Amino acid sequence: MDARFTPEQDHIRRTLRELLRKRCSPGDVRAAVDTPAGYDPALWTALAEHLGLPGLALPETHGGVDGTTTTELALAAEELGRALAPSPLLATAVLTAPLITALGTEAQRADLLPRMASGTLTAALAIPGTALSTVLSLTGEPRGDWAGGGRAGGVQATQRPDGWRLYGQVTQVLDAHSADLLLIPAHTGGYARSRTLLFLAQGNAPGLVRTRQTSLDPTRPRGRLELRDVAAELLGEEADVPGSPSAHADAPLQGRGELRDQPPPARGKRTAHPAEPFARVGDTAAAVLAAEAVGAAARILELTVEHALKREQFGRAIGSFQAVKHRLADVYVQVQAARSAAYYAAWATAREGERVGALALAQAIDSLRTAAAEGIQLHGGIGFTWEHEAQLYFKRAAGDELLFGPTHRLRAHAAEAARLFDESDAGEVAV
Repeated sequence: MDARFTPEQDHIRRTLRELLRKRCSPGDVRAAVDTPAGYDPALWTALAEHLGLPGLALPETHGGVDGTTTTELALAAEELGRALAPSPLLATAVLTAPLITALGTEAQRADLLPRMASGTLTAALAIPGTALSTVLSLTGEPRGDWAGGGRAGGVQATQRPDGWRLYGQVTQVLDAHSADLLLIPAHTGGYARSRTLLFLAQGNAPGLVRTRQTSLDPTRPRGRLELRDVAAELLGEEADVPGSPSAHADAPLQGRGELRDQPPPARGKRTAHPAEPFARVGDTAAAVLAAEAVGAAARILELTVEHALKREQFGRAIGSFQAVKHRLADVYVQVQAARSAAYYAAWATAREGERVGALALAQAIDSLRTAAAEGIQLHGGIGFTWEHEAQLYFKRAAGDELLFGPTHRLRAHAAEAARLFDESDAGEVAV
């Protein structure tokens, strides 16, 4: 592994940081989150069309860059995290586009992915925020919550002669209130033969009611979807519908928008994940989110150091006190360690069988929470005010932990997946 960035990667970092410095100040962030969309469309156009950020996560054949690793996307996420820039990048390019790439038909990929790469089409994965971390296999294995509840709840799909129709409700969905396209898991087949399939629905489809919900982190907006006889298109081959023989065959998920719930594997036994594409997306998303959290932590640390060098007490700058130096040094070490973990996780996404995104995300969230808490305290009275930007960084740490954590569960699931505490493995090692 070569830890050095290439000239192209350095160029991405410099260009993006300069653009965000000019167009994404703290005042711009506050103005953007107060808009109905929750982000600045002009800034998103610049990020997508001029810099091509969504294309970093997409194949070259469909308008993307086709990078061999997630490093470039992590670089972009780190800079966006520094500015806390609200954008559809996470929901569109990191969560939704890879699933369409893995499970969609060639016609669906050819129609949707180029528009996502250009930024003209935004998308959202309609999984409840409370279930997102388990569906992505970050904090546990999925247990029937793909479509927002059990067989009688969540979203239901019914096939009619004129196509599929969706009913139900999903809450706390990232960017659900503003996305042009929705990727919606739905129960189908009735109680006895219930399955969960993935469907594509237009954001302006008749019968769809979207409401923006209040979230702890205003820079990460969420929404509620109410589906009332909404027309939808099955993601994947039309042959894989209820009643077809292939719908119940034990076939791989590639090219099929079907999700299956299975009991957990026996202790000490390795089995394939029931929704492997979601697990891959979860690992990549965790690496990208880790880099984003590292960028936010580095920025709030910079702001705190600047304040400590200017703020005077007892006739001297508070940054000259040894206790303050030690606290800031501890934060610096924690941020640098989290950065190393984040970029290793981004590099490792291209390696088969090595998934460390959840561990990197846990370390990055911890570093951001510590950096933000120290920043608020060392800023003194102004750090606790609503007007200061320190509170936004603290909310980002808390919001990410609510959506993708908590950190102790991220680490616990990673340990379980690695069979770290497996008794049979421990016995083999002891021998």
